[in-house]
Amino acid sequence: MNSELRQDLVSGDWIVIAPGRAKRPHGKIKKQEKRKVAPKSSCPFENPQQSGHEKPLLIYGDLKNWQLQIVENKYPVLKHREVCASILKAGPYSVAENAGHHDLMITRNHYKNFPRLSQNNARQVFEAFRDRYLMLLNDKCLAYVLILHNWGPRAGASVYHPHYQMIATPIVPPDVQHSLNGSLRYFKKNKKCVHCVMIDWEKKQKKRIVYENAGAIAFTPFVSKNTYEIRVFPKTHLPFFENTLDEEIDYAVDALQSVLKKVEKNLNDPDYNFFIHTAPIKNKEKYKMYHWHIEVVPKLSINAGFELGTGMEINEVDPDQAAALLRK
Repeated sequence: MNSELRQDLVSGDWIVIAPGRAKRPHGKIKKQEKRKVAPKSSCPFENPQQSGHEKPLLIYGDLKNWQLQIVENKYPVLKHREVCASILKAGPYSVAENAGHHDLMITRNHYKNFPRLSQNNARQVFEAFRDRYLMLLNDKCLAYVLILHNWGPRAGASVYHPHYQMIATPIVPPDVQHSLNGSLRYFKKNKKCVHCVMIDWEKKQKKRIVYENAGAIAFTPFVSKNTYEIRVFPKTHLPFFENTLDEEIDYAVDALQSVLKKVEKNLNDPDYNFFIHTAPIKNKEKYKMYHWHIEVVPKLSINAGFELGTGMEINEVDPDQAAALLRK
């Protein structure tokens, strides 16, 4: 196909789909260097308490026979305070005090990242996300909780041992607010959930679906900002991740594990990020039209001058072709 500009249904942002650029030197999927496995003997997450982490905030098992534990990050982006963050003025600028939570979730097995976990252990990860999220709701100072996973150094992981992060902030982050505003704008105009509309269209098109089960669907979005980007949605309209029932969790976990295995196999095991976008803690009535989902972003491209100068992403792979490759 020829290059074309596409406008995102939620944000209204434009991107460029430019498959021809994949023919440039180094435009194909590169053979990745073999992933370096750090030795267990020097891993700080084999025994988090011995390496200086505090007592777990949440643990499945006990300190001797734990399967999963959540601890405070030793190097937090935000740190819990007993008072809410005040928004102050610094000249013409608004400044919020550093207040929030930054947790690490560590799974026991040094070698099994999320797609390699057993079904039960993978479900346990998402159940722990939900359990800790519900605990954080007791902090009235919070506005949003971001759940994320960095896999590999190019994705920002400084430790090999599989781990996940939950960062609770006193404000709604800008990209999330952008998504919320766009979803609300679409709902007011069309009386429909914009994400449900996207899911229905993808099911009719049958071009970009990577994986589907009875309760979840994963596809490369028609407007994909990132090369081989995948989104995983529960089919049921669910605004709030923390209210998701066990059955829907199971479907989403199955879909996420399946697509990550496909990413590893078909894209030469790249580093990647995944994160959950959900409706915020506050103003729940306002954002019932939102639809929580997981975004998977393999680290295969670098933003250059055009992207940085315009805010428009260039995707060198047609999402239809991306899905076809990933389905293998």
